Amino acid sequence: MSFHPNEVARRGRVVSGALAVLFVLLLGAFFRTQIVENSRYALQSEENRLREVPLPAPRGIIYDRHNEVLAENVPGYSVSLLSPSADSLRASLERLATMVPLSPEEIDLSVRRYRRAPYRPTVVLSDASFDVVSVLEERRIEFPGLIIQSAPKRYYPDGAAVASFMGYVGEITEAELASPDYRGYKTGQQVGKGGLEKEYEDSLRGTEGVRFVEVDARGRVVREAGARQDLLPKSGPPLYTNIDLELQKYTASLFADSLQGGAIALDPKTGGVLALYSAPSYDPNRFIGGIPQDLWKALNDDPRRPLYNKVIQGRYPPGSTWKLATAAIALESGIVTLDDRMPEPCTGGFQFGNRYFKCWNHKGHGDLTLAQAIEQSCDVYFYQLGLKVGLTRLVAGGIRFGGRDRSGIDLPDESRPLFPYADAEEYYDRKYGKRGWSQAVLLNLAIGQGENAQTVANMARFYTALATDGTESRPEIARHKPDRTRVFTLSEDQFAGLRAALAGVVSSGTARSAQIHGTVLAGKTGSAQNSQDRTRDHAWFVGFAPADDPKIVVAVLIEFGGHGARAARIASEIIQSYLKVAPAEHINTEG
Repeated sequence: MSFHPNEVARRGRVVSGALAVLFVLLLGAFFRTQIVENSRYALQSEENRLREVPLPAPRGIIYDRHNEVLAENVPGYSVSLLSPSADSLRASLERLATMVPLSPEEIDLSVRRYRRAPYRPTVVLSDASFDVVSVLEERRIEFPGLIIQSAPKRYYPDGAAVASFMGYVGEITEAELASPDYRGYKTGQQVGKGGLEKEYEDSLRGTEGVRFVEVDARGRVVREAGARQDLLPKSGPPLYTNIDLELQKYTASLFADSLQGGAIALDPKTGGVLALYSAPSYDPNRFIGGIPQDLWKALNDDPRRPLYNKVIQGRYPPGSTWKLATAAIALESGIVTLDDRMPEPCTGGFQFGNRYFKCWNHKGHGDLTLAQAIEQSCDVYFYQLGLKVGLTRLVAGGIRFGGRDRSGIDLPDESRPLFPYADAEEYYDRKYGKRGWSQAVLLNLAIGQGENAQTVANMARFYTALATDGTESRPEIARHKPDRTRVFTLSEDQFAGLRAALAGVVSSGTARSAQIHGTVLAGKTGSAQNSQDRTRDHAWFVGFAPADDPKIVVAVLIEFGGHGARAARIASEIIQSYLKVAPAEHINTEG
């Protein structure tokens, strides 16, 4: 190495230049960090220092048509933990379990919640009792990440009476979080799990707020208030329904604990659902904060299927209640009049080919007109009427009346009815093979048996057309603009004749025990074959009142109820309650 003065000076200039460049680079980095990207690093710092604690929004209150509360929010408590790691959380939960009821399954569930969203407080108890909260407050110093806060809790004042259409709320599941339908939701949030709560989840949920707490480097809470201004939650808007709470509770009381089945009451002109009940029911309040495993198992193991909505999910052969569809198709097509008789009088059965089709009245009804056949529910008359109408026309008419469509009620998980599709011959060829069926299928279809299974809600919708001018009203629980569709056209005389025949069913026919004093009830009984137990038919009744100016349509199905007269008496009591009229003296009828 040379130490010539010039060489030393040159090296000095090089070093000075390098130091200058280094200084400029450091200055640039400092400028970028402190000035250009200040907001980003400041945010990171805030995020490390602050934790967001979600503030659940109160769900929208649900009202009946008289502004009576169906679902509201009451104060509750939630318990959460902030933790730096899953192992640390598990250790804290195991210590918590020595103080409050916390099962190993609940600990595992909380750890899974943490792994889905480690920067959110992990919900440990979403509905903690006051006693549990008191215990934890006394031991709070042992759990520096513990967060106890007041949270709105869903409450249904009439519990089981409204569960059939109300549903319930529960914590969002992993499957739901992965679904596009729940985009934007976060772990630990409550969502509607059925009924109106699920159908109107988007509007009822409101907007979640945020509270900020300050934590140290180990994730321990060092300041709960004042770390940053809270973002307050916004409650969901109220939901107003067509339900008549008084009628709903009365309908539930009629089924009590002994009957299983369902009932729905509609305003025929708007489709507004006045009452909807499926029996047996359950108390949705017991589902809040998590469903106890023993309760969930008991409900699922119950052979009466309380979680299965028999009004919108159950599918049953409509039996003789479908004869009105056959009659309307025949009248509209001009095949018969209400005064026409069939070639063969009823002698208790009808021979078709090599098969004998029985009438429910083994003694026979004799020679009847169509109006009389409706009153007496004569199977033999409708066997022959079905043959006159023909398979193609009978199936097409049933489809037009909505026999293959859901009623469209604003509830989730409604079942689609079972009914042949438009190309009826192809339908039966596919079902039984080309030579596996005959025109005998017509006889069953004409009386509401065979390849026909309807929901209770769907039959009520069809009878809104009979109660008005041939226009069906879509059942609506929430208040909306009525959705009505004309499905058949009859003359005024034909409508009057059909309603008179239906009134005759109650005044002198198969539903005499359902008469109402001072009000004419019009309707049709039905006894539907039951594939589960052929010795115990399902009992149907669908009707409306007053017959000359219907205010209410009611459909009732009682599983294993036997004759439709039993369902008719329940429908009659529902109508009496709604119209505020007194019952007539009951007459016991069978057949």
